[in-house]
Amino acid sequence: MRMVKALAQAFLRLLWILTLAKCKIPDAHLTCLFSEDCVLPCSFQPGGNEIISWYRQEVLLLNHSHQGGDQSDQPPKDHRTRMYLLQDQLSRGNASLHLSQCGIKDRGRYRCQVNSTLGQQESFIIMKVEAPIKMVTMEISKNREIQCLSKDIFPAPRVQWSTLPPKANLRSTTHMAPNTEGLYSVQSKLRMFGNTPTYVCTVNSTYGSQSWKSSLQKGELTGEAGRELSIPCMAPQNFQNFFLTWTFAKTNDKSKVILSYVSQTRRTSNLWEGQVELEQDRVLMGDGSLLLHNPESQEHTGTYTCTFSGFQSRHMVQTQVAIRSTLRRSLTENMPNAEDQVGRTGESHSKMWVIAVVVAVVALVTTALLLYRKQRANQGKADRTTLEDTEMQPMETIKTSDDLPMDNCQLTAGHNNGHT
Repeated sequence: MRMVKALAQAFLRLLWILTLAKCKIPDAHLTCLFSEDCVLPCSFQPGGNEIISWYRQEVLLLNHSHQGGDQSDQPPKDHRTRMYLLQDQLSRGNASLHLSQCGIKDRGRYRCQVNSTLGQQESFIIMKVEAPIKMVTMEISKNREIQCLSKDIFPAPRVQWSTLPPKANLRSTTHMAPNTEGLYSVQSKLRMFGNTPTYVCTVNSTYGSQSWKSSLQKGELTGEAGRELSIPCMAPQNFQNFFLTWTFAKTNDKSKVILSYVSQTRRTSNLWEGQVELEQDRVLMGDGSLLLHNPESQEHTGTYTCTFSGFQSRHMVQTQVAIRSTLRRSLTENMPNAEDQVGRTGESHSKMWVIAVVVAVVALVTTALLLYRKQRANQGKADRTTLEDTEMQPMETIKTSDDLPMDNCQLTAGHNNGHT
């Protein structure tokens, strides 16, 4: 009998040790989301008359005596509405602590202690609280700085910058500040480069659970009034299940949404109906270019922003669009472009001497021809004057035989003839 009793006691002790090994979970890690409910697990071997105590940083939060479902002690006042145990689970050995609307102050090391007829059982949990990243936006300030913005994050995240094409030694300035609830707002700035079209900002959570990426592409475009214009916008590779929006803003005005598209439902909401549209057969392939019909110079000149929003990613294309009127276009085409004039300055100087020589030669030849023609004209005039003068001279009278006096020869000849 003694041997049987000893074996029974040894078996109970072994069972108790196994129960402790099963219940005790040393330094288990748990991450709860800010302002959401969370359950801190604790299991024990039911033995009857359990006294359950929960501690945070060795400060008593809740003390519960389970005797047939009766609760002898209440939790402290400040936790009474937020911390509780499920009564119907205690008889099954489940003493998990239910915590509603987790806050930053709820972080810490928790201890679950269960005293029963089987002895004392404990388990430890290190609880973390995280406010996840919900959105990362980018914008361009007036002093040519690009900003990466996010808010209501905990713990403070890490920010990284990159460009396309890649550039080394990017020098950014990042500022983080908590609000009254302990959540951080992030503002990171980077000086823009003149020849860099795309900037990428990556925000990583401290616990490594999230990595948000936001990119911004800058461009300029010129259109003509009355002629259809396509404003380009291409999504990054493998961009699926996205939400596309187009906004428009005139100088010093706030942006307003003019069109939106949901890839999952293929539904378009067009607030500029008849003025803009998407190419439906291309938008699902990531081409969100906007077709602008019959644009007007004053009404449609401004900044167009295309935004692709997806899972933990955001891509923006900001295009400054200028619509020229037909009259302005014709005047602009007739006027020399300043950049072209500067670019051609060297070439113009090199041709000036050639042009000057050609002009001088042409001038000399022209002058010589004019002088020659003038001389010929003067010569002709002189010849005509001489001829006229000659014609104006009195004509010499030619005397006939009747007018001439008879000489002796004639008289003699006549005399002889008379005698013949």
